Amino acid sequence: MLKYYVKTTEAFKHLRTDENGVVSFEYIIVAACIIGAVVAAFGTGAGGAIATALTGGITAITAAFTAAV
Repeated sequence: MLKYYVKTTEAFKHLRTDENGVVSFEYIIVAACIIGAVVAAFGTGAGGAIATALTGGITAITAAFTAAV
């Protein structure tokens, strides 16, 4: 029983000092922030500020092209 306790304790010590999982978690946080910024800029549908501006610009160009032709 003591042997398993020592192995478990050593495994927890190794897990506590392991830095690889922390770096992966930081990348996940950064990716979530980037996704949040993109969703805030473009919106989830066609309702974001940039999407609305692009739609309005394309509509204006199409109207001007149609009037010129």
